[in-house]
Amino acid sequence: MTDSTAPVVLIVEDEPDVAETYNLWLKADYEVRIAESGDEGLDKLDEDVNVVLLDRMMPGLSGDEVLARIRSRDLSCRVAMVTAVEPDFDILEMGFDAYLSKPIRSEDLHDTVEKLLERSNYDDLLQEYYALVEKQATLETAKSGAELAESDEYEQLQGRVSELQDDLSQTMGGIEDDSDFITAIQQIGGDDT
Repeated sequence: MTDSTAPVVLIVEDEPDVAETYNLWLKADYEVRIAESGDEGLDKLDEDVNVVLLDRMMPGLSGDEVLARIRSRDLSCRVAMVTAVEPDFDILEMGFDAYLSKPIRSEDLHDTVEKLLERSNYDDLLQEYYALVEKQATLETAKSGAELAESDEYEQLQGRVSELQDDLSQTMGGIEDDSDFITAIQQIGGDDT
């Protein structure tokens, strides 16, 4: 796509076939850039990039390192980790906005890019809330209830999500119950869940 008004998606993926598949799925709606290594991804990253789809395990500069460098540049892009790495509690320290486990489907990739583009318009508080809820959902999918119950990091995550929920509730006029809050957030985010 060559439309200069189209959102820019940077795919950082060391497997060329996978990167090309994502490109084929996305190029009708977005300007797509492809990088086959972490270093190349950082070279292709600039203020025009809206969403980065980042493989976590790459030779050389890992996705974790690339993510840290993206965040240190203070760019406003949203980052989705797209990876075969089973999530663990270490993801709580990472600054991604979404976590997709490979293999993924075209619809999942499109939905994630769209949600991340929508979130780019939110204030910092709401962006932090969504990023933490993504991490919470990712861990709840990957870990057993017992593992979650034993994790101090997960307990801290739940506490922070609750704090943000309270802050956002006050910002949105004192929504009192969880179902009203969730409905309001979904309406803001355009979620149909």
